[in-house]
This record gives sequence, structure tokens and C-alpha cells, in this order.
Amino acid sequence: MSSLSPTTITIQSDVIELCQILKFEGLVSSGGEAKQVIVNELVKVNGETETRKRRKISHGDTIEYQGSSYLVAGPTAS
Repeated sequence: MSSLSPTTITIQSDVIELCQILKFEGLVSSGGEAKQVIVNELVKVNGETETRKRRKISHGDTIEYQGSSYLVAGPTAS
């Protein structure tokens, strides 16, 4: 993992599936690719390798993929 601060990903709902967040954030090119990288143990959630495609990700979780770290946050009040 890089020593840089994680990139923040803002989600509008309370939870989102891991495969969806990888796809929606453009970290992979398709849902099928998202499922493959998860099954192939290339993604970590909160520091642990994750193999569940439908793992529920919520505010405060961290995702690591391809040497980068992402912090999941909720919408901010305006």
C-alpha cells in the first residue's frame, strides 16, 4: 500500500456492493472485470483480502486495489 493519503470515494447510499464500487469509480472497465479481480484476491477491504463480490461496503471502509487506497465516505451536508 502506498504511504499517501487514501483517495476519498463518496457514496450516496448507506451501503454499496464491492463489485459495484469498483465499476462505478472506474477502477475496472466492467462488472465482469470487477468480479474477476475480487475472485482472484486482488482487492482488500479494511486491510483484509476480500473474495465476496457482493460484500457490502459502507462509510468508513477502506478499499485497496492496484497499490492505491480508497476511503469510502457518505455525502456531506451543504
